[in-house]
Amino acid sequence: MPADAVDAPLRGTLFLEDGTRFEGIGFGATTRRTGEAVFSTGMVGYPEALTDPSYRGQILAFTYPLLGNYGVPSPASRDHDGLPLLESPELQVRGVVVRGTTRPHHWAMDRSLDDWLRGAGVPGIRGVDTRRLTEHLRARGVLRAVLDVGRSERRPTDEELRAELARAPAYAEEDLVGEVSPRRPTFLARNGGPLVAVIDCGVKSSIVRALLDRGLSVLRLPHDHEVPARWHGRPVRGLLVGNGPGDPSVLAPVVEELRRPSNRELVTLGICLGHQLIALSRGGSTFKLKYGHRGQNKTICFPDGRALIVSENHGYAVDPASLGGSGLEPWASNPDDGTLEGLRDRRGRTFALQGHPEGHPGPQEAGFVFDEFARKVRRKA
Repeated sequence: MPADAVDAPLRGTLFLEDGTRFEGIGFGATTRRTGEAVFSTGMVGYPEALTDPSYRGQILAFTYPLLGNYGVPSPASRDHDGLPLLESPELQVRGVVVRGTTRPHHWAMDRSLDDWLRGAGVPGIRGVDTRRLTEHLRARGVLRAVLDVGRSERRPTDEELRAELARAPAYAEEDLVGEVSPRRPTFLARNGGPLVAVIDCGVKSSIVRALLDRGLSVLRLPHDHEVPARWHGRPVRGLLVGNGPGDPSVLAPVVEELRRPSNRELVTLGICLGHQLIALSRGGSTFKLKYGHRGQNKTICFPDGRALIVSENHGYAVDPASLGGSGLEPWASNPDDGTLEGLRDRRGRTFALQGHPEGHPGPQEAGFVFDEFARKVRRKA
């Protein structure tokens, strides 16, 4: 029986900055959180989405109408490389919005979605018409929001919630990358393969795992750390700039690091936020999308006629008109809105993809991006 068919003592309120209000049943933590309201069109993978650092600072609504059926694996579980089985060790979202939840039944589950959110201090609301919410965000664009979960006896007024939003910092003003980037370098290796550095702005565990699976050794660096020429005597042969949250234009230290001549000589792969940062480092510019691309079912097209389905999670994009004289050329595009989805330089040393090639929306067809990166790194070794 759906859990939202049961009379619950908690109520939830989602209030958008334009005054639109949604009421529903509260679950998860009894608290109030502010963030940027966005939506994902993915049908599966909610534990991975909720732990993706790119969602830091956001209240995530799922368009798929039913969540929670397979519960949540243990958030503390790690693989044989010491990486979290989920995309990061903790919940990254500020809040969760769903049409409905159900009691979970799965052999690998550790807890329910409700228990997970409650233990992590993240509020959730169910019973919301997520179709209406999604259509509203598509028409108006992403909006700041406040999600309040509490007892049904007293619900906050619009004026109270509007004041809460006025006190909260804007999404672009928060140091979200600083919250998710590691504090110190970390080295990972399986078999002593060529060493690549990862500028970690909130990189997902699955991206690091994709590098290790291809026999590369990985040096994860804080986002504000200089890329060393050598690490404990081993030369750095490649550079990956991964995903992460927020506005790329505020990450000036990362952009300047990518401009260093020694780093320009490295085989470089950018993913998601990294795609945008590479463009900025070459003199390009970025802009905020009206409502972003979020889900495991996004299409990208290549000039040779190939079309792939990839996982995406981004609210900013590269302006193709800004790339003149940059040495970069378009590599892929989104057929729905024409957004630039890939870049590469004419020397073949740098390439970037807006989508996440390690994602598993079905066939792992975009994994060739990592294969190409590994081949180029080995050629330099």
